[in-house]
Amino acid sequence: MAQPGYHDDKAAVLARLKRVEGQVRGLQRMVDDDVYCIDVLTQVSAATKALQSVAVQLLDDHLRHCVAHAVQSDDAIESDRIITEASRAIERLVKS
Repeated sequence: MAQPGYHDDKAAVLARLKRVEGQVRGLQRMVDDDVYCIDVLTQVSAATKALQSVAVQLLDDHLRHCVAHAVQSDDAIESDRIITEASRAIERLVKS
């Protein structure tokens, strides 16, 4: 099985996800401590942006590794499938 596009950046991706996890735990504490709504919403926005940043990095890795490899191959059907898959991933990110 081929390695994922983020293979070379796996440690950095995991570190970023752990930071997001910490932000979410902080949000849980804020709600548990009855922190003011706007302050909680501000932190929700920060966690959302951090997670979106991870998604953009993963997408970039996918485009540079998986899509580039598919385009360079002689398999037009597989290349089209991978490009379509990437386009749908971009669409999901834009809608979120």
